[in-house]
Order: sequence, then C-alpha cells, then structure tokens
Amino acid sequence: MSTFQQEIRSGERFRFGRNWSRFLKTVDDDRIAIARRSLEDKLQTSSLAGSRLLDAGCGSGLFSLAARQLGARVHSIDFDPESVACARWLRDSHFPEDADWTIEAASVLDRDYLAALGTFDVVYSWGVLHHTGHMGQALDNMIPLVNVGGRLFISVYNDQGRISRRWARVKKFYCSLPAWLQPAFTVAWYGPRELRRMLLATVLLRPHKYFRSWEAYRKRRGMSRWHDYVDWLGGYPFEVARPEDIVQRYWPGGFVLERMKTVGGGLGCNEFVFRRIAETAVTEPAESGPVRLSA
Repeated sequence: MSTFQQEIRSGERFRFGRNWSRFLKTVDDDRIAIARRSLEDKLQTSSLAGSRLLDAGCGSGLFSLAARQLGARVHSIDFDPESVACARWLRDSHFPEDADWTIEAASVLDRDYLAALGTFDVVYSWGVLHHTGHMGQALDNMIPLVNVGGRLFISVYNDQGRISRRWARVKKFYCSLPAWLQPAFTVAWYGPRELRRMLLATVLLRPHKYFRSWEAYRKRRGMSRWHDYVDWLGGYPFEVARPEDIVQRYWPGGFVLERMKTVGGGLGCNEFVFRRIAETAVTEPAESGPVRLSA
C-alpha cells in the first residue's frame, strides 16, 4: 500500500483529488477564462510564451491549463493520484498529445525528483505547501527550482495562533469520518453561515445580492465556493505561517517580494509573488522595484 493510501485510511490526509474530480464537472470555457485572467493579474503578464512553468501541486489542473493557454511550457505534479488524473483529463481535452505539458505523480518533498527537473521561469504553488505535513521543507524545496530572474508564486495559510490550532483539529476530525458522512458534516458546518447570509439579504430586501455572491466568487478565480468549502474543511495536513516568516525565509535565496496580498490577520491564505534576482541574498531590496501590498 502506498504512503498516500495509508494516510487516507488512517485519517491523516484529505482526498483533495476526489474533491477536484467533482469540481471538474463544473469547469467550462468561462471558468477557464477566469482562471487565465487571474493568472495574468497575479503574474502581471498577458503571455508566458517562452517560459517554463512548474505547477507544484496542480490539483484539478485548471491553472496548469491556464498557463499552457498563455503559452508556457508546463510541468504539473501532484502527490494525489486522483489530482494527477484530473490534470491529465484537462490536458487531453484541450491539448491532446501536447509535448509541452507534462504531468507526473510526485511529491514536493522529494528533493531528488525535484533536482532532476532543472529550473523554471515560474514556480506556481497555490495553497499546496501547507498541506504536505512538512511545510518548512516544502517551502525550502521551491528555492532551487526558480532560475535567476524567475518568479515564485505561492499562497500559504495565515497563522492565527489558537484559531489555527482549532482548525487543524477540525480538519483532522473531518478526515477521520467515513466518506459518506463528510458531505453532511460540510453542510452542518457551513450551512448555518450561509443561511444567516441569505436571511440577512432577504430582510434587507436584497436576496439577489446573496445569490450574486456565489457568482462573484466564481468570477474571482474560476473556482467553486462549495468545492472550496470541502477543501477548507477537510484540507489536512494543515500548517500555517505569518507573512513576515515567508518573506524572511526566501530572502537568503536571493528572492525579493514583488507583490503580496494578505488576509489582514484573518482566516485564509496570504499570497506572495517573489522574483529571484540572485542566487544568494542581496543587500538592496529596492532594486526589485516597489512592492505592491494589499489586504
């Protein structure tokens, strides 16, 4: 039995790939276009032609597809075999027999495997490294993958102290439940919040605003609120970090922060776009230009 299967059976890992396979049923051209625009915005470019991109923890494969449509040569990896199957399905549907998009089952913790890949112009790892069980190692393993002049785009759960520790217990409990009980638990957990939001909108005579919020969520990154709820509730292993800890971790490797979006101390992921301007730390961060911050 593989390590992945053992962790699933013992309740130590969430089946991200199963959730992504259900999400793929909702993916259409509109969602793909939204994902592509999101990637363009985060990386501040309308073309990745001539670039080599690593999608480290590709999940559904949606953003690998977006990167490929922008012209990048894409290498997608994921530890979850169901996620790998999702990405391959998307590739075969949109770029059949494409030599410039490779997909493999691999772990971001496997240093030997990663070392054999060489370096990339863009390393993209959205909401992945904190789910490995060894976040520090996973963060460090990204460093040698980015070539000088290249960019690293990651998002990592925000450290809320005691609240984060509570979330870790909830997520582990979710993963220990029988599969048939997990959807009911998701509804029980998030249902009251959604009901309150809907009732408030109705009392204010703006019920349309509630339903539009679901559509607005889709338009932000092309994702699904329901499938993200499942992911948030079940996403285990689960680790967190403060924004300053992430910035300080990459500074010795010659990375400077280009853009950062934080959750302002709340729940969710902080987003970072770094550019690698040297192989080791530099003394003048201003050389990278102004850092764009938002909360």
